[in-house]
Amino acid sequence: MRRFRSVWPVTASALLVTVLLPAATAQADTSQARAASAGTYNVWQWNVAGNTFHDGSSDTNMVSLAAASMVNRDADFAAVNELCRGQYDALIEQLRERNWPLDEGNFARFEPSRAANTDVCGDDEDAYGNAIFSKRPLGTATRMDLAADGSKYERRNLLCAPLADGSGVRFCATHLTTVDAIKYVQINEIKDRLEGWHGAGEKVLLAGDLNVQPHYPAMNVVYSASVKSDNNKDNVGAYRELDDNDTANCWGYGEPTTNAGAKNSPCEGAQKLDFILVRESALAAPGSYSADSLATSESCTVGLCSDHRILTGTVRLK
Repeated sequence: MRRFRSVWPVTASALLVTVLLPAATAQADTSQARAASAGTYNVWQWNVAGNTFHDGSSDTNMVSLAAASMVNRDADFAAVNELCRGQYDALIEQLRERNWPLDEGNFARFEPSRAANTDVCGDDEDAYGNAIFSKRPLGTATRMDLAADGSKYERRNLLCAPLADGSGVRFCATHLTTVDAIKYVQINEIKDRLEGWHGAGEKVLLAGDLNVQPHYPAMNVVYSASVKSDNNKDNVGAYRELDDNDTANCWGYGEPTTNAGAKNSPCEGAQKLDFILVRESALAAPGSYSADSLATSESCTVGLCSDHRILTGTVRLK
């Protein structure tokens, strides 16, 4: 069963404003704010392997590299998978030191997929899961448990938060299971939730490690039918991935985001498992997006910093 949880409850002053504003005025303000939300957003995604590669440590240089990359790439939003809670706290501090967030106290959210003391993240045995970061202040987060995959300790989730400016732009992160039969269910759960926000007038950006490749049948309900190539076909969904128009590499598929050898990839390279998705109807114009997969740094004290590459993208919304 899916469960929805929220944090950052509405304050009394916010409730008072809601009560005092006439309905027509409030609706007009919301409409104007959403109309003003048109613009370009830079999105950054990385599965950092915070437990497997870094044993929960914050001083292997991975956290520093992540913070520097977010700033250097001028990210508006960032999603991080497989992050230990201590690493999350350290990343918050490093981003503050670099003056990246516009609001130092309201720019990050964390949702564990594994609770503390479940034998992950080193001696501290921190909670472990997904995190989102935003240059602009975030509103109330939505945290949704996905279909259980039989794991004793881990429950995959979807973590989302809107911008607090009322623009109707929402950013989400997820990391799906490796169990094939269940990941298909989880993909549909996420798609349905995103479609609900779309129906409410929001524009949603989703980033994360989906543990599927673009051409897998499970993604047919996600990708728009306009994505049709030898590398990715039979699509019936409504979404574009920010690297699916990369004609220089593999149109409809995109660049690899992993460092492992080729495995069932139609593009004769390593797998693409990480995605940045947006609904096609939210695009300012056809093709108004792009993405790039970055080579993984080997300057961590453990050597290669992760088995995934950083994925960055830029999208212009209506």
